[in-house]
Parts: sequence; C-alpha cells; structure tokens
Amino acid sequence: MHHMSTEMKACIENCLACYSECLSMAMGHCLELGGEHTKPPHFKLMMVCAEICRTSAHFMLIGSEHHKHVCRECAEICAQCADDCERIGDMQSCVDACRRCAESCRKMAA
Repeated sequence: MHHMSTEMKACIENCLACYSECLSMAMGHCLELGGEHTKPPHFKLMMVCAEICRTSAHFMLIGSEHHKHVCRECAEICAQCADDCERIGDMQSCVDACRRCAESCRKMAA
C-alpha cells in the first residue's frame, strides 16, 4: 500500500465530490431546466468534467505515478467547467465543487 499524503486524500475527496456534483447537476438540474443547460457544448463539458474527476481519484487511489498527468488535465477541465456553469447561472454548487477540485488537482500535478 502506498503512503497517501493528507493533500492527496483531500484531492481524492474533492475529485469525488466534483464527480458527484457534476453528474447529479447535469442529470437533474440541467435536464429539468433545458435551454442553455442542455446545449451540447455545456452538457458534454459537464460529462467530461465528471469523468476526469472520477478518473483522477481512481489514479490516486491505486497509487499510479501517472496521477500527476491526469490531475493536470482534471484541473484544466474543472476550471473550464466552473467558468461555463457560472456563465449559465443557477449552478453555484457545481461552480464551487469544480473550483475546489481544480485547486486540489493543480497542487497534485505540481
């Protein structure tokens, strides 16, 4: 079993929280509201964000040395998703989860 730092444990928690928030928000809130919330570029971005967050957590949990590359990409996608959710509006919990995850993943990628 690899040693896991407090920072990595926090990043895993933030990634899993963002995964859950993006997926739940997309499948519930966005699909119910329609309009801008379900336009393909936004909806796809939310799905991509959820999946990269899940994948980043997975890589850290299994102790892969490749987690730094995945976390770097995760930080970029989460930042983009946060900006897009903020642009559309009424998605603050998703914006917050994405920004927390992006910040944690930037630290893991360093």
